[in-house]
Formats: sequence, structure tokens, C-alpha cells
Amino acid sequence: MTRALILLRRRLVGSVFVLLIVVIGSFLLLEAAPGDAVDAYIVSTGGDAGMIELLRHRWGLDQSELTRLANYLWALLRLDLGQSVTFSRPIREIILERLPTTLILMGSATALSFGLGSALGIYAGARPGSLRDRFLSIGSLALYAVPGFWLGLVLIVVFAVDLRWLPIGGIETIASGKTGFSRAADIAVHLVLPVSALGFIYLALYLRMMRAGMAEAWRQDFVLAARARGLPRRRIVLAHVARNALLPLVTMLGLQSAQMLGGSVVIESVFAVPGLGRLAQEAVAGRDTPLLLGIILFSAVLVVVINLLVDLAYAVLDPRVGAGEASA
Repeated sequence: MTRALILLRRRLVGSVFVLLIVVIGSFLLLEAAPGDAVDAYIVSTGGDAGMIELLRHRWGLDQSELTRLANYLWALLRLDLGQSVTFSRPIREIILERLPTTLILMGSATALSFGLGSALGIYAGARPGSLRDRFLSIGSLALYAVPGFWLGLVLIVVFAVDLRWLPIGGIETIASGKTGFSRAADIAVHLVLPVSALGFIYLALYLRMMRAGMAEAWRQDFVLAARARGLPRRRIVLAHVARNALLPLVTMLGLQSAQMLGGSVVIESVFAVPGLGRLAQEAVAGRDTPLLLGIILFSAVLVVVINLLVDLAYAVLDPRVGAGEASA
């Protein structure tokens, strides 16, 4: 436990610098992009030079870039993300409204991809070179090559338009008045297609990693010794081969969190899911730099937290991890 706490403390210190780099880098990149919120507002509603000057002063766009960066960092120290120029509301409130939807989508897709991918990888790697191993390996490679947005559109056409088994998009039925379990069931039905579109891509990755890890584990001395002792093949597969092949997947789980979050932007746009991804699209369309910075910051914090949890889980599964840091 002490070793895990020391590892957590070191990771937290490093995470502060990571978040600072993300904030400053994102701010400079967004400022370098052509156009701003005033340009987007004038294009959509119209206005004269006086209105343009008034809006730039109201939103602080008449200040220098360094001044705005310094003001933004000072506001972050007070946990103030500012106001959205598109929604005219506090950014923290807007993000906290959309965040649960994205967490549900990411969590469900991660559970699907990691759980089913690991199980299929164990099934394929239990007998390397067999027909099922070759079939699953080729199928996973083909699935991993499919773009997420294309898979989402195919699922919509087949299951929502042609068969009409599932809703086309959204997170729940509008103005349904459902509460409690009935509302949870309605949300679950609406999430079937977006979770499948997002999860199946990474399912193929976990399947291939598990299969490759098991193929490597079969050649290890401890597995050969277990086979020489006459242990049942099922026990060897689950207790020795799969257990050791699972450790790299735990590491990949943290690394894929950022890609999963990026993939949710596309999937939420395809299925009209009101999460952070859809909000980021709206912020880009409105040139709402403060809102987009807030989304990037929340996303970075989410990825950092997930990787911290993965590091702790890995330290528990493999006592060798962090031992050098704990003794330093």
C-alpha cells in the first residue's frame, strides 16, 4: 500500500506539469487558427463595425495574446473556466452537463472492447494456429481497419433504418416523461449502436494483443513446466498463460483512453449524442475558444485520472512495478 501511495504521489506531480503543457499548448494553437468568436457571430447574425468592436471588448479579444493567456491561467487557479461566448453560460456548468453522457459512452465501450476482446483473445490463443485462431485474427484485423464513422453509419442503416430495431440517435426519447428504471432502459437502448460502433474498433485491438501475448506465454519456461507436470490444459490457459498475457492489456487500457475519447467525438456526431464530443463540434463551429479550452482541459484531466488508476492497478497486479520508485 505504501509503495502504491508513493507511486501515486509521483504520478500526480508529473500530471500537473502535463496539464499545464496541454493548457498552454492548446491556447497557443487555437489562437493561431484563423477567425474568432466575433467573426463566427457576425457571419451568422450580421453587424457593423461598432458591434464588432463592442463584442471584441466584451469578450476580451482586444487584448494581447499573452495577456489573455495570463488571465486564463490565473482564472484556472481559481477553478474558473470563464463564460461560453456561444451559450452565454459558465463553461463549467455546460461541461458538467455533457460529461456524464460521454463517461457512460466511453465506459460502456471500454467494457465491451476490453471484456469481449480479452475473452476472444483467450479463445483464439488457447490453441495457436488452429482454425478459430486464424479466423479471429483475420476478422479482428479487418474490423480494426474499418473507420469508426463508417461502421456507425452502417449500423444505423441496418439496425435503425432497415430493421427498425433500435433508435437512430440521441441519448433518450425526447419528452418521454420516463423516470427510474424505464428511463435507464430507454438510455441503454439508445446507447447500443454508438457503444457498438466505438467499442468494436478497440475490441479488435485487445483481441490481437491478448492473442499475441498468449502466443508468447506458451513458449515460457513456467508454462512448459506446467505442461510437464500434467496440469489440465484449461487450468494452464486460464491460470498461467492468460494471466500473464493480461498485463500488457492493462497498460494499453490507459493508453487507449485518449484515443477512445477522441473517437467519441466522431461517434457522438454521427449518432447525435449530446456529450463532450458533440459539444466540441459546436464550440469549433462557433469559434468558442474558451469553451473548447475547457473541453480540452476536462478531457486531459480525464485521461490523466484513467492512467493513474491503470498505474495503480498495474502496481497491484505486478509487484515489480514502482518498486524502484518506492525505494528511491
